[in-house]
Amino acid sequence: MTIYTIKSINPAFMTKFIKKDDINSKWFEIDAKDAVVGRLATIISKIIRGKNKTTYTPHMDHGDFVVVKNIDQIKFTGNKFEDKKYYRHTGYPGGIKDTTPSKLYKKKPDETLKLAVKRMMPSGALAKKQLTKLKIYSGSNHPHESQNPESIDLKKLNKKNIIKN
Repeated sequence: MTIYTIKSINPAFMTKFIKKDDINSKWFEIDAKDAVVGRLATIISKIIRGKNKTTYTPHMDHGDFVVVKNIDQIKFTGNKFEDKKYYRHTGYPGGIKDTTPSKLYKKKPDETLKLAVKRMMPSGALAKKQLTKLKIYSGSNHPHESQNPESIDLKKLNKKNIIKN
């Protein structure tokens, strides 16, 4: 018969979790002029979830706010603007509907980026709450100037983030 002993746990090696009172959200501003949709969506989803911080905890919302401006000048690579399809289902038999980014862009220009970010987030109530931290505007002006958002230059992160005309 084997007897197992429980060793004492050293508190220095335990994972530290952030408390709600210690959460400080920052504001970031991204200019989406000539930006690639997928690459922009990955950057935004990491910031919104808080994965860019050292205090990242998957079950808590301590991400930052992101303001995206000039969404009307966003780009798709290749022929995705015409060929890519977004599917949804009405819930009825045979109720599958599809649309392309070009059709969606005519109705709601910000919806293509919002869909890309939403699909990079985990499903659940926390992701829905985190998605409200994304603010999208079609012009260069936005009402969040008083928060003094930090500007993120996509070109400096990676030259492939911007499409040259």
